[in-house]
Amino acid sequence: MHQIQLNEQVYQEAQLCAAEAGFGSVDEYVADVLRHDLREETEDFDHLFSPERLAHIDRAAAEIDAGQGLTSEQVDAELAKRRDEWLRQNAR
Repeated sequence: MHQIQLNEQVYQEAQLCAAEAGFGSVDEYVADVLRHDLREETEDFDHLFSPERLAHIDRAAAEIDAGQGLTSEQVDAELAKRRDEWLRQNAR
């Protein structure tokens, strides 16, 4: 059987995670994490792209192509304005 070494901080974090997850030891926890990580495939997100969502994305892309989008500077300015308004309304 092979062994790995962990520095003290990593071991303590793994020990805490193992206990929280109900593992009997750090070895069991690390082996489980590695087993899942090594076999994990890329998650399939195709189910999230319904025809309605794709149509929404297409409309948004067309608006941006037509120059109806906002620059990052405009977005930053709008968010700063909304933040300032919120802070004024919620000041204690």
